[in-house]
Amino acid sequence: MLQPPHSSLQVAAVPAQRVSARDRDQDAPWHTEAVCRRDEAGLFFAPSKEPTAARLSREEAAKRVCARCPVMVECREHALLQPEPYGVWGGLTAAERRVVLARRRRRDLDLKAAHTTDRIAAAG
Repeated sequence: MLQPPHSSLQVAAVPAQRVSARDRDQDAPWHTEAVCRRDEAGLFFAPSKEPTAARLSREEAAKRVCARCPVMVECREHALLQPEPYGVWGGLTAAERRVVLARRRRRDLDLKAAHTTDRIAAAG
């Protein structure tokens, strides 16, 4: 999702044109192709004190929008690199993104440890 819940959605009425990632102008920002530009931001961000059942339903609806988005991967990576603390971005909730980030950190540490072990073994 591109905008926090308090942002104006003036671009929501402008339909995004579907262009493949390979054909997209490399100078244009990825979010110009985002399907969520046409949807209500409330679908991607939780209102305060939202009941669990309503939150789960809303998140699933947001993920369905993400699933048909041509820039879902770019959006997800943006949210992971920032990191975006709220909302559904690239088909992942904030909690799911925290899990992905924790796995990446663990993988990076494992790779670093394996590389160090390999260098020690080669030296000795």
